[in-house]
Amino acid sequence: MAGMPLNDMPWWRWRANVRSALHMLSDPVFHQNCWLAGVPGYGDVTDAVYRLVEDTWLDNWSAEKYVGAVFRDSEEAVLVDAAVLRVLRIMHQVGADAPVADYLGHPAWPEAVQAARAAHVRLAGADGEDPDVPPRTLDELTDAARIV
Repeated sequence: MAGMPLNDMPWWRWRANVRSALHMLSDPVFHQNCWLAGVPGYGDVTDAVYRLVEDTWLDNWSAEKYVGAVFRDSEEAVLVDAAVLRVLRIMHQVGADAPVADYLGHPAWPEAVQAARAAHVRLAGADGEDPDVPPRTLDELTDAARIV
């Protein structure tokens, strides 16, 4: 993730995955132009949710547990928890392997996008990155992890 201080947090790879997921989940233009269009390289909603919770277990624990390791402060943790809860609620209702359109059409999707956006903006800003650049591909995320 260009410009992001990749190694200033103890578990920066987890942070990079959470940031990538929040970034994709928070961008309605990206949803239309990449996920709905089936553009390769970005995964889908399920992939984003997996990156959000796979290492961190944020589907079971509060992000507060990771303040100082993944998240810089309690404000980041609160925003991440709010986004995770909203996205997971939709995933449980729609199903993990549902088509992208089912997620985007869910009545609570706009709230989930808004919560993801708030978390994404906070984390990106804390990392000195512009939150409004388009999301990077999964290969770019992997390449960034290899650099350090």
